[in-house]
Amino acid sequence: MSNMFCYQCQEAAKGVGCSKIGVCGKSADVANSQDLLIYVVKGIAVYGEKLRELGQTDKEVDKFVVDALFTTITNANFDRANIIKKVQKGLEIRDELKAKLIKAGVKVDGATSSSWLSKFMEIIGLGAKEEVKLADAAIFNADSLDQLNEKAKTVGILATENEDIRSLRELLTYGLKGMAAYLHHANNLGYDNDEIHAFMEKALVATLNDELGADDLVGLTLECGKFAVDVMALLDKANTESYGHPEVTKVNIGVRNNPGILISGHDLNDLQQLLEQTKGTGIDVYTHSEMLPAHYYPAFKKYDHFAGNYGNAWWKQNEEFEKFNGPILMTTNCLVTPKKSYKDRVYTTGVVGFDGLTHIHEDENGKKDFSVIIEQAKKCEAPVEIEKGEIVGGFAHNQVMAVADKVVEAVKSGAIKKFFVMAGCDGRVKSRNYYTEFAEKLPKDTVILTAGCAKYKYNKLDLGDIGGIPRVLDAGQCNDSYSLAVIALKLKEVFGLEDINELPIAYNIAWYEQKAVTVLLALLHLGVKNIHLGPTLPAFLSPNVAKVLVDNFGIGGITNVDDDLKMFLG
Repeated sequence: MSNMFCYQCQEAAKGVGCSKIGVCGKSADVANSQDLLIYVVKGIAVYGEKLRELGQTDKEVDKFVVDALFTTITNANFDRANIIKKVQKGLEIRDELKAKLIKAGVKVDGATSSSWLSKFMEIIGLGAKEEVKLADAAIFNADSLDQLNEKAKTVGILATENEDIRSLRELLTYGLKGMAAYLHHANNLGYDNDEIHAFMEKALVATLNDELGADDLVGLTLECGKFAVDVMALLDKANTESYGHPEVTKVNIGVRNNPGILISGHDLNDLQQLLEQTKGTGIDVYTHSEMLPAHYYPAFKKYDHFAGNYGNAWWKQNEEFEKFNGPILMTTNCLVTPKKSYKDRVYTTGVVGFDGLTHIHEDENGKKDFSVIIEQAKKCEAPVEIEKGEIVGGFAHNQVMAVADKVVEAVKSGAIKKFFVMAGCDGRVKSRNYYTEFAEKLPKDTVILTAGCAKYKYNKLDLGDIGGIPRVLDAGQCNDSYSLAVIALKLKEVFGLEDINELPIAYNIAWYEQKAVTVLLALLHLGVKNIHLGPTLPAFLSPNVAKVLVDNFGIGGITNVDDDLKMFLG
């Protein structure tokens, strides 16, 4: 085995995988610890799935599984000590679940409940009689940190020798990681769905089952797409019922003269708590990267100190965080290794972690105390202005449906010839400038539908409008790709079409990490075909698995802007 092996993001070294240190900055020790955490979660799922069949569920266990999966997503947690603590906690949870299963009368690893009641129930046919076949993930033990370290080196991606099975297991796992991220945010707002948890356990267990072949795993991966739609719908409901439906909004990208706090990531609950705690302090709050769409929600517009958006996509934070002057709160990924010059101003919360950064924990009621950030902000200079102007967003499904007649008429009249879904992620490789050039060269009778930080490649371009309809319609965060799907399905209904692929919509999506995988699986479940992914196809797709996606769904890559425009426009 190599020092590490990770190929879950688009920046996998040489398009193959990171084997010494992650391009993201994570060390081999962190990568291996994350692999071990996933392995432990799979062991938890072995018992959790069986207990669920017996009618026993545990919300705390569900929460741990979701948070653990989210912890291992790209650019979220680089704190090895924190990850090892989660591994140790996971082993405790796993063994507690095993004890519950034994107590319920199920034979586990040769053991069963010794109580006379369980034995009596088994005799009369009311008790569970089968013996649970245990994978190593459900039974291994480690008595020391050294043993955990050694175990971590043996349970990573390459532990699955068959390339195609490995590819499908990882594709499924990455879909689950993205689902966990979205479910985490919904849970923080008090929304949940037990069926999603059940599927996550089922899928995790399946990745341990050597009897499952490629066809079985393909089926599970497509089923993951169904639950990906469900989890994005759940988060959409959580966000809109908590904060109102997004509205078309102009967002200031300049600065004010007050000290500021910059909040990045995706968690709207964290933002709400920060805005409440900064009222009347003389401190302004700015969004960064994926937090930009918070400005579209009506509930946040009541805060006079909610100043605007500062900067661009996640990968520019090394430059922009330095110029901001005030403290920065990272609520989710993507975190870039902070420079010494501003490291003392970066705080983490939720699943985010980095050695040496102050972490803001929540109490038993889910409340967080941001006073240490607020006090530091009071001593800081106002942000350095890096740009001026406004950007427009808020075109989620409810808003677009409100002007659906206008959109439909523009299509029928020929004013709008085609929509291009350019959702997804941004990243640091220069080849992503393709998306800026693509947007600039699109004909004036086309409209871009976007969500996620991919928007930063073109949301500040002056692309104009079509009869008052902006040529860039930003639905929001990456999870708001759900809005784009809802819009497409509504247009399909309005035009009386049998197939969503008959719509004048093309999909040219940029991907980076695992939430993009979840969105892709959701689109495939909805029947969308001929999706193009860039700037490169995922390294975790083996040639055979890639062929399945190409043959069945028309998945393709990108080449150059001029040739791709000819292909998309026919």
